[in-house]
Order: sequence, then structure tokens, then C-alpha cells
Amino acid sequence: MTEPTNAQLQPMPEGWQRALAVVAHPDDLEYGCSAAVAAWTDAGREVAYVLATRGEAGIDTLEPAVCAFLREREQRTSAAAVGVSSVEFLDHRDGVIEYGPALRRDIAAAIRRHRPELVITLNHRDTWGGVAWNTPDHVAVGRATLDAASDAGNRWIFPELAEQGLEPWDGVRWVAVAGSASPTHAADATPGLERAVRSLLEHRTYIEALTDEDPETYARGFLTANAQAAAERFGGRPAVAFELFSR
Repeated sequence: MTEPTNAQLQPMPEGWQRALAVVAHPDDLEYGCSAAVAAWTDAGREVAYVLATRGEAGIDTLEPAVCAFLREREQRTSAAAVGVSSVEFLDHRDGVIEYGPALRRDIAAAIRRHRPELVITLNHRDTWGGVAWNTPDHVAVGRATLDAASDAGNRWIFPELAEQGLEPWDGVRWVAVAGSASPTHAADATPGLERAVRSLLEHRTYIEALTDEDPETYARGFLTANAQAAAERFGGRPAVAFELFSR
């Protein structure tokens, strides 16, 4: 059954200590959910980031090797702005990530390393809702993350991981998908919104290539509009919305 679009968003679960966010590119989390991350780290929770690529194909005017260096540096600084110090890159190729066992294995390995109760990813569906087409990288990584949350707990899927010292982890209780057109839950964006703006602003190289608008005006406007849109279904509070899958 499809949930009515005007249904109220439920608060995100509280019963967890460690989260792992897995996305395709630098800036995916900053556009998607960093206000929630800031609030969680403030509360003493541990959040780690894993990125499938270094975003090397994201800026037309920069050669991939130069772009990868800049975007990795910006991502680490961006993560630090919301209290995240652990940032890993899987080195899949930007723009041509392939869904399949290799990607699932890499993400399952990360889940086994970090042993999260909550896994976060980005919209894995073909569109952002309506006719706004999603990118193949987002679809591949989002879907693989949902699958890897189960793979990580099964000793007989990717048994080579245990041979490498990564024992199964069946402790993932939820996978939260940011940017979904069908959200079910939300986190209050108010405590972390200013840091989310600073975090997105750290991707200055990308933003300046993307728009002629003043970077701070652009970042603040984008994040505030998204938070206010979710507020309509979250008791009037600005929010970061997620589609939550339970395991």
C-alpha cells in the first residue's frame, strides 16, 4: 500500500549509537542530510562516511585527477563541519558505478568495519519524484547499500571478508534513505542547519562550477527550502526527511 503523501512523518529512531552513511559522491550527504548528522554527533553518536567515488567526473573544467584531489579534500573538511572524522573512499569510477557483487562486497566490508545500527544512503529509485531523473551512480549505490546491509550479516556471502578479519555484522536495524520521494520519517533540522550550510559551502569548487549564484546564498537557500518542505509533514518543524527501512 502506498502511504498518502500528506501522512505525517514519524521521528527517526533513537535507539542507536553508530551510523554509517554510504553514498556515491562528495557532496551527496551535504545536499541530503548533513543537518541531521550534525544533531546526531552533537548528541554523542558516532557517524562515519563511505563514498563510492572521489567525484572525479563531476566538474567539466577539471581533469579527473585534479578534480578527485580537490573534491576529496573538500569532503573531509565538509564532514568535519558536522562532527564526522571518519571518511573513506572506495575508488569506484565516478559516473559509471556498476551495481553488482563487487559494489555490494565493498559496502558490506565497510559495514563490517564500522558495525553500525543505522545505515544511511541516498535515493536509489529512478527519479527524485515525477520526471526528475536520478543518476545511475545514486541508483547503484543506494540499491547496493540496502542489499549490503543484509550481506554484511551473512557469513556465506562474501566469505573472503571473514578471511580478511571482517567478521559478520548483523546489527544493522535500519536503513534510512535521504532524498526519497516517499519519506516516512524525519529528523529535526533546526539544531544542525547552520552547520549543514557551512558543510555544503566547503564544496566550493563544485558549487562555483555549478552556479553563478553566491555560494552561501545558494547553499542556504537550497537547504532551507528542503527543510521547510519537510516541515509541512513534521509538525511545522524544519526537518530532514528519510524513507526508513527496518530489518
